Amino acid sequence: MTETPSLQVVARIVARPETVEAVKRILVSMIEPTRNEPGCLVYELLQCREDPTDFTFVEEWTDAAALAQHAASPHIAGVQGELRALVAVATSVRTYRLIEG
Repeated sequence: MTETPSLQVVARIVARPETVEAVKRILVSMIEPTRNEPGCLVYELLQCREDPTDFTFVEEWTDAAALAQHAASPHIAGVQGELRALVAVATSVRTYRLIEG
């Protein structure tokens, strides 16, 4: 039986300069509940040193079903409207597969 590889995700959120702290507060509030979700292996929030408006989540999920459950979870779905009003561009979410680890 072949082991199904985990799903890697990179989600980029770009705040408007005047909303950096509000966006950061929202994003930080998502970390703990997400890390407690079934299927979450890694969930880390990064902020760019050169451009503090640029936030990136680096995530690893057991599979696509776990990621879909995450996207529909109350702590994620519940902040989407608020985040949309604070960001400079639409959030970019990309999925990847690990080539070698």
